Amino acid sequence: MSQGPKREQGWEGRRGALDGARVAFVVANGGAERRELVEPWRAVVAAAGIPLLVAPEADDVLLLDHLDSRTCWKADLTTDELQVEDIDALVLCGGLAGADRLRADGPAVELLRDAFDGGRPVAAMSDAPWALVEADVLEDRTLTSSASLRTELENAGAEWADEPVHACRHGPNTLVTSRGQDDLEAFCDAFVRVVSAAQRQEGLRPGGGVRVRADPGGRQ
Repeated sequence: MSQGPKREQGWEGRRGALDGARVAFVVANGGAERRELVEPWRAVVAAAGIPLLVAPEADDVLLLDHLDSRTCWKADLTTDELQVEDIDALVLCGGLAGADRLRADGPAVELLRDAFDGGRPVAAMSDAPWALVEADVLEDRTLTSSASLRTELENAGAEWADEPVHACRHGPNTLVTSRGQDDLEAFCDAFVRVVSAAQRQEGLRPGGGVRVRADPGGRQ
């Protein structure tokens, strides 16, 4: 049975802001928090962006509600297939189990390094910045996350901030981070603003006829 998201009315004010920007949602197949994928995905679609689901394996991605209810979405691409030149921004979704698995995926870690080096906006919330620690891209950056990651982030050279959302521009790209699900609205709004501003600055690649999936589909 299809379990993909329905469009949220709250993002109507951002309609068209992304104008075809390609946004990669990078997750582990073995588990991600459903809301932390679904709500940013809806925000990208409502702003006329093109979301792509990217995972280590060309298979289903398991979505969880705090390790309880389960839904599956099908990955569009694997982490070793996606090239950073083909996207305009990247989102890491939270979920402790998924974040731990994703940081062990070499192609995902390399993709993150390439996104930072290439100046692509990157967004991460909750436990997702764990993969950024593995990618070694946090030196002198300021970000927020779930409080449990504070020590790991500071040991990686970052400054940790207890804020609903933080946009750090001190580096080769803009890094948008948030503490968790209670801050999803602020996170989605900040990320859409950052990607929209980047597109106005640098120009946008044509969408190439890619069909936008408001509902990626799935099986329960």
